[in-house]
Amino acid sequence: MRYLFQGDSITDCGRGDYGNPYAIGCGYPRLLEAELTANDGTCEVLNCGISGNRVVDLLARWKRDCLNLKPDVITILIGVNDVWHELGDRNGVDAPLFEEVYRILLRETFAALPKVRVVLMGAYVIPGPATDPEWERFSGEVKARRDVTRKLAEEFHLDYVDLQAAFDEAQKKFPAPRWSGDGVHPTAAGHELIAQAWKKAMGI
Repeated sequence: MRYLFQGDSITDCGRGDYGNPYAIGCGYPRLLEAELTANDGTCEVLNCGISGNRVVDLLARWKRDCLNLKPDVITILIGVNDVWHELGDRNGVDAPLFEEVYRILLRETFAALPKVRVVLMGAYVIPGPATDPEWERFSGEVKARRDVTRKLAEEFHLDYVDLQAAFDEAQKKFPAPRWSGDGVHPTAAGHELIAQAWKKAMGI
């Protein structure tokens, strides 16, 4: 079984060598690799997350970093940079284009890999130094991308992981800084939260 994790810096998490999908980084894919490979001698876990990516960046490299790798399970977490880049240097991806590009990406995936299992994880934000200054806009726009992701999961009959719900519930136990230092990038505890949410969705 070959698992591939795709996304932005949350998935990347310092993996460094972007030409090597076996460079796993130190985030939630590493946590899942430990458990998955401990229980399955034929299991491979790959990470092709790249810091700063938006959905258009995923599409541009999808053949090389996904289809050519022929995974059995693909997990995608994308959306926060499509908002964040707009708030910073006005280079984001608006919600209608986000949906259109994401749909193309999924269509191309199933054309090339008709038996692949795809897991979509919804983008999230929580309070923090990066999100607080424009909280209403930031959280509202991320919700719009999350709603698109959930819609596409339903349309294509895919597994969906509601990370916003997981982080919201976690903040009832400990405050936001326990889970993310800036409101976007997870702490070690935040990565564990993502890993647990993924396993629950996968029935593991």
